[in-house]
Amino acid sequence: MRSWMVAGLLLIVAGCAGLGQQPADYAPQSGSETDAQTRARIHTELAAGYLELGNYGVALQEAAEALKSDPDYAPALNVLGLVYMELRDDKAAEGSFQRALRVTPLDSDTNNNYGWFLCQRKREQESVKYFLAALRNPLYATPDKSWVNAGICARQAGDLTNAEDYFQKALKIRPAQPQALLQMADLAYKRKNYPEAKSYLRRVQSDDAQSVEILWLALRVERGLGDRNAEASLGFQLRRNFPDSREARALMAGQYE
Repeated sequence: MRSWMVAGLLLIVAGCAGLGQQPADYAPQSGSETDAQTRARIHTELAAGYLELGNYGVALQEAAEALKSDPDYAPALNVLGLVYMELRDDKAAEGSFQRALRVTPLDSDTNNNYGWFLCQRKREQESVKYFLAALRNPLYATPDKSWVNAGICARQAGDLTNAEDYFQKALKIRPAQPQALLQMADLAYKRKNYPEAKSYLRRVQSDDAQSVEILWLALRVERGLGDRNAEASLGFQLRRNFPDSREARALMAGQYE
């Protein structure tokens, strides 16, 4: 069950991966965008859109067009890395991310995305340093994202102390960060600290956005607390809203761990 939850959280956080921005060290000396960079930017935006739609072939074509206009256009290289990552072409993905970082080593989104690539490929210890590199940029718009990713990857590597520290740092920046709250609740549950787990869940739960991961963890927390009425209510919601989920099947089989 633990692996299911972690897998779900990985997908949530992976969906938040940024496509990269041009940092100050990439801006043209004239202070304005050149024609080549304009073409590269437009094709990169198209590539990102097709990536979001899951049309990886066209995304590759658009990224290639962007790089024809500007071979060192880091955002295009970043998108290219994300596309290759989805295609499981690990060599090409890693090469694209590394090329982007050679051009813009301080870009937070590229560092975050490369770190996520490494984490998904079971290279967790390598991944964390890229999340921390992303966080060194004081202008990074979504630092909580990289703190959560670092926490997930540290936890995946068995480093629970640092994982909890990273989640807490994410919550310090964004107290309602849902993945950090859910991870902290799950860590508390694993320690059998059910009141603490319930406290974190209260902060992440909402009546109109109950995920299967939240319901499953909340049900087991209430079971640990001995509240059979709450457990039964959550079980009903789980079976009604997610009848085909692995969690619902586990509940029917009485397998709580």
